[in-house]
Amino acid sequence: MNDQTTMPPEGAPGRNQPDPPDRLQNIGKPGPRRFPLPYLPLLILIVFWIFQGFFTRMTSLTIPYSQFKNLLADGSVLECQISPDAISGKAKTKPGDTSGPPAPGGNYGFRTFRVEDPELVPALQKAHVPFSAIPATNFIPSLLIWLFPLILLGLFWSFLVRRVGNLGQSMMSFGSSKAKLVAEQDSDVTFDDVAGCDEAKAELEEVVNFLKNPDHYKALGAKIPKGILLVGPPGTGKTLLARAVAGQAKVPFFLISGSDFVEMFVGVGAARVRDLFEKAKEQAPCIVFIDELDAVGRQRGVHMGMVNDEREQTLNQLLVGMDGFEANLGVIVLAATNRPEILDRALLRPGRFDRQVVLDAPDLPGRVAILQLHIRDKPLEKEVDLKRIAQQTPGFSGADLANVVNEAALLAARREARWISQSDLEAAVEKVVAGPERKSRRLGAEEKRKVAFHETGHALVAMFSSHADPVHKISIIPRGHAALGYTMQLPAEDQHLLDRAALLDRIKGLLGGRAAEDLVFGEVSTGAENDLQHATAIARQMVAMFGMGQSVGLMHCGQRSNPFGPTTPDEIMRRDCSEQTAREIEQEVRQILDNAYAEAKTLLEEHRSQLDHVASVLLEKETLDANSLRDLLAVKTEFPEPAIGL
Repeated sequence: MNDQTTMPPEGAPGRNQPDPPDRLQNIGKPGPRRFPLPYLPLLILIVFWIFQGFFTRMTSLTIPYSQFKNLLADGSVLECQISPDAISGKAKTKPGDTSGPPAPGGNYGFRTFRVEDPELVPALQKAHVPFSAIPATNFIPSLLIWLFPLILLGLFWSFLVRRVGNLGQSMMSFGSSKAKLVAEQDSDVTFDDVAGCDEAKAELEEVVNFLKNPDHYKALGAKIPKGILLVGPPGTGKTLLARAVAGQAKVPFFLISGSDFVEMFVGVGAARVRDLFEKAKEQAPCIVFIDELDAVGRQRGVHMGMVNDEREQTLNQLLVGMDGFEANLGVIVLAATNRPEILDRALLRPGRFDRQVVLDAPDLPGRVAILQLHIRDKPLEKEVDLKRIAQQTPGFSGADLANVVNEAALLAARREARWISQSDLEAAVEKVVAGPERKSRRLGAEEKRKVAFHETGHALVAMFSSHADPVHKISIIPRGHAALGYTMQLPAEDQHLLDRAALLDRIKGLLGGRAAEDLVFGEVSTGAENDLQHATAIARQMVAMFGMGQSVGLMHCGQRSNPFGPTTPDEIMRRDCSEQTAREIEQEVRQILDNAYAEAKTLLEEHRSQLDHVASVLLEKETLDANSLRDLLAVKTEFPEPAIGL
């Protein structure tokens, strides 16, 4: 393709400016240094002092004191001046004497250092040499005494002027954009560094092709979208994908957060938006990336107050900047948010952000590609199976997977290994999911026995339910903030749809721990709090949102808290119905939970011997994986392997 970039036409902003590479090379370079004026008097004093000494040495001949006494005895001294430390004067030159420098009239000046000589004055009087006394000169010390305070005062004044100037400059720079400019030579992130979002990359390849070869699109009358909105949960790679677009197209990249526009001062946000677009036009073609757009792009007119009015003015300026009377030639705006439902409608209309690119949590092949991307510079053992790790991380985002690989490297370094093993990666997954091990949390024998039966109850109900997710591991080692044990169930493959039977089996599995405690000990503990919370949420969604109940039928009586977030069966919802309908929903939810609990307890009663056997082994080993659990239960089915197309 043609790698040339387009320049603005004559008269457009940035046409008469230097080329973008020249400007970018000068970014951050210091300007010309100026000589500080407060140091000028000191410099003049030093120069005067040096010149004075040099002039004295050039006009007078320095002679020893003994030679001065000889000249005085010969009658060659014409006059002299006596100071406390030196004797200077004039002497005449005799014929053939070359000791003195040539001077008009045959006379020359001399200078000698004085010594303690009581016979000096009588000798001068005897030779009839006129002499006079010169007081000790205190010019330099006196000058320093007066000049030093002046220099200090000048330095203090310069400091005050500089501070006041910086204060005024900072006050005037409130309206300047805080966007960080990344030059094209510094954008080392490309599409090869992004994995797990092939559809999003395909959508953004058009932007790259337009920036590289705009003439092809213009010939067909096509216009690239002015704004592209990246929508997805946190950690799915929205910022990384925007940087990859800039790196792939080799154009300047402005990075700024939506919160950088919002200030308490009136008009500052709008001024920053104007300054951002002016800078972007000077660097065109370029990309402007606004992270967390919802900080400034919320729907207008919802709240009242001065702060909200300032935010609305900033949003209005952003709307005008993206699609106003003046065209933004070569400026493409990318923005990211995980809450597009709260954005203003005018911001999402065609002509502004007229294209939305959705980034979901990666699927199974996407997670494998992301793991391969993050282990490029890390030593792995040959037995490492990334497909197995990807299967254990359903719903993980790219940031979560990067954290897993980093935690595995830390665990390997902790045991002073040279390679990252499969066990390190699996331990990292458990640490991210359930938290770090709390070996310092000691449980009593009775508490530990209750936890063992509780977790075994979860595992057995899941193992003997036809629609439940396979059990991967059970453990009674405390982890995280409050977990005294955990049962890890992993689906064989990514699930996008769940039927009623699968949801009911999931509720039974959640209630299996409490049912095991009730069956074995005849009473229950507080360990089932989290299980009851999740089970209740699933049952309520079945009735109020999925149309799987009898009380409200096909009515949709709940709203998701985040429509664009990840879909989970136990997500908290907002009620959207009357009090009477809500009461009927609660009654049916309770009925579903009671029936599921009764079925779980009945299932455990049928397998009571296996429950006791697995719990006793778990008490001894503290952790059981899927293979060990199947051996204890004599289950012949194999752990399902995902079909991954790479």
